[in-house]
Parts: sequence; structure tokens; C-alpha cells
Amino acid sequence: MNKVPRRARKEKLEIAIVGLSHQTAPLEIRERLAFPPFILDRALQDINLLPDVRENLIISTCNRVEVIFASARPADAIEQVKEFLIRFHHLSRETLEKYFYIYSQQEAVSHLFRVTSSLDSMVVGEPQILGQVKEGYRAALHNRCCGLVLNRFSHKAFSVAKRVRTETTLGNLAVSISSVAVELAKKIFGELKGKSALLLGAGDMAELAAAYFIRQGVKELIVANRTYERGKELAAKFEGVAVEFNHFPHYLNEVDIVLSSTGSMEFIIKKERMLKVIKARKNRPIFLIDIAVPRDIDPMVNEVANVYLYDIDDLASVADGNLEERQHQAQRAEEIVAEETARFSAWLKSLEVTPTVVSLIHKLRAIRDAELSRSISKFRGTPPEDRKTLERLARRLVNKILHEPITRLKQNAGDPDALAMVEATRKLFGLDED
Repeated sequence: MNKVPRRARKEKLEIAIVGLSHQTAPLEIRERLAFPPFILDRALQDINLLPDVRENLIISTCNRVEVIFASARPADAIEQVKEFLIRFHHLSRETLEKYFYIYSQQEAVSHLFRVTSSLDSMVVGEPQILGQVKEGYRAALHNRCCGLVLNRFSHKAFSVAKRVRTETTLGNLAVSISSVAVELAKKIFGELKGKSALLLGAGDMAELAAAYFIRQGVKELIVANRTYERGKELAAKFEGVAVEFNHFPHYLNEVDIVLSSTGSMEFIIKKERMLKVIKARKNRPIFLIDIAVPRDIDPMVNEVANVYLYDIDDLASVADGNLEERQHQAQRAEEIVAEETARFSAWLKSLEVTPTVVSLIHKLRAIRDAELSRSISKFRGTPPEDRKTLERLARRLVNKILHEPITRLKQNAGDPDALAMVEATRKLFGLDED
């Protein structure tokens, strides 16, 4: 008989999330907790080694850092993950504790569904977050940090986001961080026709910004990326010019707009440089947009006259276009999230009883097969047709006996008395005996 191990039965995994976002933490805190690609693999592996974490994935974007994990002891795992984040980033508990949010089980399910559907974004409806969550999931898969629970959870979150996009017009009404940055540039310059722009970095956000800049009439687009070939590829797409990354300071004297979105862990533009730039420009204004996390541009640059610096948090105040209609569509999206949360939570609850149901089926079928074998051996020479009739009768009897307890177990999954019913079933049928 194939018996479900007792340890596996008792390890009922629950989902939890520890994180912070633009709603709970300022940019200077978010950037200190970020996981750039070059440290993400190590972080995933380290979290999976925590005593009470069985599966995990990390979402790290300009607006949020979240660890999503599955654990049989979620309360202990939450503390272990918090301690990991503090230790990994060399921060103090006092610095981070007040910014963390904690979600578990149904709240965690609803939260990730809202995140992937862009209902929790700085700009509600923006399309980038779904791709960012998928990147986090792919990294977790690559490091073998996802199992049954987070695999199912992630794919469900992606399908919920797709349903929101299909059944609402939220995505059509949305503006991205990049488009907000361009709108802000328009407000400062009046119009962008004839202006020049320098992109530092050539990722997705930079590419979106380039498209918006060209659409608004920017005459010259310069791209500086650490990987020159990628910068060249992006520049060619918009009939711009690619330059070596370490040459970009020379272009600060000439361009009107700089949009920076690199993965640098330190400032690439500092106050001292901009003092020299403004002098060379003879005080002609320059507009700097820093959408990187961690930030690329030292905030002290704002102290330089005629330098206008905006970071990603500053862009939120510009993102109010279509707000009333977006709120209406967001309400419908919230209803979709609530429906899907209830469905997924029901699946999670069913995991409590599944091992017992499987054990019960295995045990009764093993008894059936043993008794059939004994009975048939006593009647050698029994016609094959009679033997088949006897086998069908035995199968029907066992299925009828199984039907009621299995139905009751599944119907009561998630109820307060579900675990008591599971234990009673296991004792009554001796499922824990060898």
C-alpha cells in the first residue's frame, strides 16, 4: 500500500508576504532594500535555506520589494524573512520595521492579484508590473525556489491580470511612469519640439520613454548604455545616436532632458558635476528625470540653480489624467480580484484534506484488491465473466463507501473543524498505521 508520509501530511503550506512599497516607504528606504539582478539569485537561495521557508520568490521594482513565500509555520517564517532582509542589506530593525507590511493566506492572495493587475501601482493600470512579477517568478524557477503552491499561485496571478486587462479598459486608460516623465517635461518646457534628450540606460522603461519623446517631437535622442550594443539597438529603433556609457558626461552640456534608469548601485550624477555642467551651459536650464531604484542621481543636485531633478516618487503627483474613469474601471477590477481570490483560497484550503483523501482511497482499494485476490483464488476455474462481475461489484462497493467521507472532507475544507475531521478520519480508518 502507498502510504502518505505523516510528515508530508502535517506540512500544510500557507502563503505569506513580507514587503514594503511606495505606499509605506519613501524612495530612500526602497532603494536600500532593492535586489538588483546580480544579487537576486543569491538572495532567493538564502531565503530558501531559512528553517521555515519551503518556497519563495522576490519581486523587486522601483516601487516595491516583496518576498512571497510558502511555509508550514508562517508566523516563524515571517520573522525569519524580516530578519533576513535586515541582515542581507545591512540595515537595522529600527530602520525597516515601521515600513514593512505582512500579508498571509487570503490577504496575501488578494494582494498579489492586485499587484499583478496594477491596482496597487503608483500609476493604477500601468502595464510594466506584470512583466516585473513574471521576471521575479522566472528567477525563482531558475533557482528552484518554487514548488506546487507558488507555481500555482503565480500562474493564477498572471491569469487574473489578463482577465482584468480583458474585462476592463483600465490598461487603455493608464499612463506609465515613462509617459508621466515625458508629460512632466512638457509642463516644464511648454513643448518638446526641437528639444534633445539623453537616455542613461536602455531597459524597458527607457524604451517606453524614447517612444514618448519621439512622439512629442524631440529632435535628437542620445542613448548611453553600459552594454554598447544594446544602446545601439535602442538608438537605431528611434533614429537616435548611441554613445559609450563613460562618455555621457560630455553630453550633459548640450541636451535639454536627461532620463536615467540604470542599475547602478551608486550615484552616476553628483552635485559637483552638475555645478560644472550648469556653468558650461551658461545657466541654461536642464531637466533630469531619475526613474532608477536605487537612484542614479544624487538628490543634492536639486540645490543647483536651473537644474530640475525629479525622482520616481515626484512623478506620482503628475499621474492624475483619466483619474475618474480609471477609478471606475479599477472598481470592476477589484471585483474580479475578489472573485479569483475566493477561488484560489478554496484551492488552498483543499490542500488540508487532499493527503487524507488520497490515503483513504489507497487503503480501501488495497483492501479491496487483497480480498478479491483471496476470494478468486478459492474458486479456481471460475469463468472469466463471473470474475469480472465480482470485480465490478467490489469496485462499486468501495466507491460507494468512499463517496460520503470524501465528499464531507472536501466540503468542510477550510472550516474551523476541518482538521478535527481529518484527524478523526485518519484514526477511524487507521491511516497512520504501517
